[in-house]
Amino acid sequence: MPNQNQIANPQSGQLPQVKGPEMNDRDYLNDCLATCKYVADGLNVAVWEASHQQLHQDLLQILNETHQSARDVYELMFRKGWYKLEAAEQQQLQQAYQQFSGYSTQFPYQ
Repeated sequence: MPNQNQIANPQSGQLPQVKGPEMNDRDYLNDCLATCKYVADGLNVAVWEASHQQLHQDLLQILNETHQSARDVYELMFRKGWYKLEAAEQQQLQQAYQQFSGYSTQFPYQ
């Protein structure tokens, strides 16, 4: 029975019912998404710490391309039903809003 709080598309049916040791399309996309996230983390630091302006710009361009690649992979996985999200309940949203809206009083400029 599907989880009512899950946001997902139905799986495309392209995966075998019993998974063997070999990698399938979903495994490759999972690996690709994890790699994009890992590379983006490292590039963030490199962009912040680049001491030369042109190097900074080049790294920033690569970071943007990495983010777009990760987004493309995520959208493909979501479309195929291979990436699921949990829907937040209204009470959770309200609690988070109240918590973070209280922080605005701490900003130096209103």
